[in-house]
Amino acid sequence: MDTAPRLGRFALRVAGLCGLLLLTAAAAVPPAWTVTRDSSRIEMAVRAFGGSQTGRFEDWRADVVFDPDSPGRTRATVVVQSRSLKMSPAAVSSRATGPAFLDSARYPDIRLDLQALRPLGEDRYTAEAAVTIKGQTRTITFPVDLRVSGDRAHLTGAFALDRADFGIGTSGPWNRLVGRQVTVRVALQAQRG
Repeated sequence: MDTAPRLGRFALRVAGLCGLLLLTAAAAVPPAWTVTRDSSRIEMAVRAFGGSQTGRFEDWRADVVFDPDSPGRTRATVVVQSRSLKMSPAAVSSRATGPAFLDSARYPDIRLDLQALRPLGEDRYTAEAAVTIKGQTRTITFPVDLRVSGDRAHLTGAFALDRADFGIGTSGPWNRLVGRQVTVRVALQAQRG
């Protein structure tokens, strides 16, 4: 009995199944989006010295995969260079990025890994992310607005962090002069592809 025709048909079936699996896997990956840095921003605010101190991170990158029809599959990673925090006056920037606070020489990256995006209705979502600062990671949830128009998306959101959870400014005289809650505001514009 000649087994060559049987093996040939079996090989064709296996190849067809592998091709189908590859096509299904390719279709399952949400498309990548490119964040437009010039029209995006990451800012922070904290109560200090009797008033509000604000700053903006100027050096960061974001990798985003997002399917508007299936937002639950969204994943994003934002990596911020801690030394890029600019506040006014410049002396405040130096203090904030120095050893007592962000310690950017030892901990150059601040990282946010978006793990889930849950629809609340209309353009509103709840985001769940892991935030890593100074080697400490905490999971946070926060509301975001996400508007998609064709191949463009605009996300805005804000969340509060307790700086003590990350070992930021927890010792020395500055600890009593700076509020523990830090508010981070994010506005990202992105384009598909």
